[in-house]
Amino acid sequence: MIQLSKPVITEEMKRAVLEVLESGRFVKGPKVEEFERDFADYCGVKYATAVSSGTAAIYLALRALGIGEGDEVILPSHTFIATAEPIPMVGAKPVFVDVGEDYNIDVRDVERKISERTKAVICVHLYGQMCDMDALAELKEKYDFYLIEDAAQAHGAEFNGKKAGSFGDLACFSFFPSKNITVAGEGGMVVTNDDELDARLKALRDHGRDYRRKEKYSSTMLGFNFRMPEILAAVGIEQLKHLDEWNEKRRKIARIYDEMLREEVKKPEEFDCRKHVYHLYVIRTKNRDGLAEFLKANGIETGIHYPIPVHKQAVFSGYGSRLPKTERICSEILSIPMHPLLSEEEAMYVCEKINEFVVR
Repeated sequence: MIQLSKPVITEEMKRAVLEVLESGRFVKGPKVEEFERDFADYCGVKYATAVSSGTAAIYLALRALGIGEGDEVILPSHTFIATAEPIPMVGAKPVFVDVGEDYNIDVRDVERKISERTKAVICVHLYGQMCDMDALAELKEKYDFYLIEDAAQAHGAEFNGKKAGSFGDLACFSFFPSKNITVAGEGGMVVTNDDELDARLKALRDHGRDYRRKEKYSSTMLGFNFRMPEILAAVGIEQLKHLDEWNEKRRKIARIYDEMLREEVKKPEEFDCRKHVYHLYVIRTKNRDGLAEFLKANGIETGIHYPIPVHKQAVFSGYGSRLPKTERICSEILSIPMHPLLSEEEAMYVCEKINEFVVR
């Protein structure tokens, strides 16, 4: 079976894990601090806070910004539910908007739905391609809201030469095993250039303790245990060293797909000013389910990201409005194999089988 995704684990990563095990320091140690420094440097920002998951990252970002009762947060419905779940958990209201041809947030729909209660906009860099950050910056300047980047699928993606994570007030990343880099488990990161937000994030992820005061049992706010273990940070440090190389391998596979797949299949487009890192390569076809079954029968794994728009999920039934582009996209999209270990021969075989199906 040609896998949809597959993490890369090197001998250096294995040795890094053993070093942590031998050290006996499993939490709140030097590896987490090193990973935070390295990741902040990579994104081109001042600070990073390692946390237990991408979902925790978004929740802590909302808490750090003081978003709560009576506030509204605008976000696309075409995303994983983790982008939306933390919003009602802090007492705010999610306001769902449609997406554009890049599968990312429709800035025009954002402007239509801004109200006096709008406190923040979460832009999701879906599938590995960044949103139109110039348009969002103009909107932020005009309406004065917080901008949160959900960069869970965009490690290393760029807009006008700047990395994902370097545009918003805060940006959130995930290191789930299918992502462009992983920590061999669950993990996340929040990055920022604001020292006060960084201090709040680090307190919130560790029982509300202000790390600057160096008082182990003194909490200044209600917090949580959303810490990242040392072993996972050790893996993350090693993975980060290879991120650019692996992203280039993804882009090479994407070029094979771009060139070989027939016009009957709608392929993703890399938009101007953007560097797509292809967390996923997502095609569209009217007979999506038939194609998925055909590929499965021919030893090719696929996925759907995502079959149900968030505003159509039962838990968000009271928040939705009709989003025609999102709803149409979700009925047609199919993710095909994409990862750094995918060979050119495997990618060409995937193309051959897709083309065989669409011309039948």
